[in-house]
Amino acid sequence: MGATVKVREKYQVTIPEEVRGKIPLKVGERVEVTARGNEIIIRPVVEIPREQAWFWSTEWQKQVSQSIKDLERGKMKVFKSVKEARKHFGD
Repeated sequence: MGATVKVREKYQVTIPEEVRGKIPLKVGERVEVTARGNEIIIRPVVEIPREQAWFWSTEWQKQVSQSIKDLERGKMKVFKSVKEARKHFGD
């Protein structure tokens, strides 16, 4: 069982040191707070700069995952030049 803490004014709680030691969380970082049944879940949130958000979209991550699987299976073609790749793809 985890440590107990007291709910203070404005519903603030302090995350105990023994818990903080297990989670890479620093002062000033953001956390997500959700309710699941009768539990309160607090999870660290990694903030992504807006200009990099496209990379972390579900669609893009599926494409990256598929590409990695294709590479592992040897399902790829290596081109000697950009010109050769363009010719292959009809560009």
